[in-house]
Amino acid sequence: MRRDYDVIVLGGGAAGLLCAIEAGKRGRRVAVLERAERIGKKILISGGGRCNFTNLHCRPENFLSANPHFCKSALARYTPADFIALVEKHGIAYHENIKVSEVHRDSRFRVLSEGNELVAEALVVATGGLSIPKMGATAFGYDLARQFGLSIQACRPALVPLLWAAEERKHYGDLAGVSLDVIASTDGRRFREAMLFTHRGLSGPAILQISSYWQTGKAITIDLAPDADPLSPIRASPSHRDSLALKRALRSALPTRFADRWLALHSPERLPNAALDAFAAELHHWNITPVGDEGHDKAEVTAGGVDTSELSAKTMECRKVPGLYFIGEVVDVTGHLGGFNFQWAWASGYAAGQSV
Repeated sequence: MRRDYDVIVLGGGAAGLLCAIEAGKRGRRVAVLERAERIGKKILISGGGRCNFTNLHCRPENFLSANPHFCKSALARYTPADFIALVEKHGIAYHENIKVSEVHRDSRFRVLSEGNELVAEALVVATGGLSIPKMGATAFGYDLARQFGLSIQACRPALVPLLWAAEERKHYGDLAGVSLDVIASTDGRRFREAMLFTHRGLSGPAILQISSYWQTGKAITIDLAPDADPLSPIRASPSHRDSLALKRALRSALPTRFADRWLALHSPERLPNAALDAFAAELHHWNITPVGDEGHDKAEVTAGGVDTSELSAKTMECRKVPGLYFIGEVVDVTGHLGGFNFQWAWASGYAAGQSV
């Protein structure tokens, strides 16, 4: 059976749905094809079902890309306020789930799916990244880009927990559940948020943020007591310098379980000023080198994707293939934690929806 449309959108996630809405508002006949059994599934599970669907403080600086300027046009033309207004006004009542087997292009795009052929002048690829494969994530969008000769920035997990090396796992793995405020930094980037110990490594917002910039084999530096000098009570009482005083001082600044473990592993035998200074310096500059990350299974998003040099920053249309668009996570634009990736999905979907 052949069905004709003006636009076919591959992927019923955040970017694809917003694109379809905008194109439909312009009178275009739109088909949204989603391979998962439920449309918008990743939207619903993000943030444990209570996700940040945008961020009021969204700026280009909140996104990673080989070309940091690419996202500016789309984000400027569709702001968080625009999406909030849409949330307050609209609901989506109908959807269709379908798996795409092949895509061809002659004078128009031809999408083959389960015995059907859908034909349209425009094809929008909003298939998402590799994150959370159990939710249906695949490399289909990247494969399609390669089919049409487009370049891909290497894909990797982002916003993902990091894994201990064997020695650190032995020392800290049993502290799972302990959380504290830290500054995590690497390669000139730093984030001050909560860090969470897990059985396998480190997680929490600070670690998820820094993971997007971390590279295998590189160290990350963690300030365990930002803007604080836990040892100031000891410095103020030279006559009361002993291991018990040191324990009390550290417990006042850090979670008890972690403070005790840190002391067991790092406590100096003596407490002259030089030793205190060295102990304090290590608290503020804990260098660890993760052996890896939890992978796409646990990553919130995928960094990398369709190279932005292949796309128009205004419309998301491919420069080499007129009528072919890529939007959302499949593109090499990756946001920070906290609603930024949804805002990129809304903004890029809006940009394409205004053009197709």
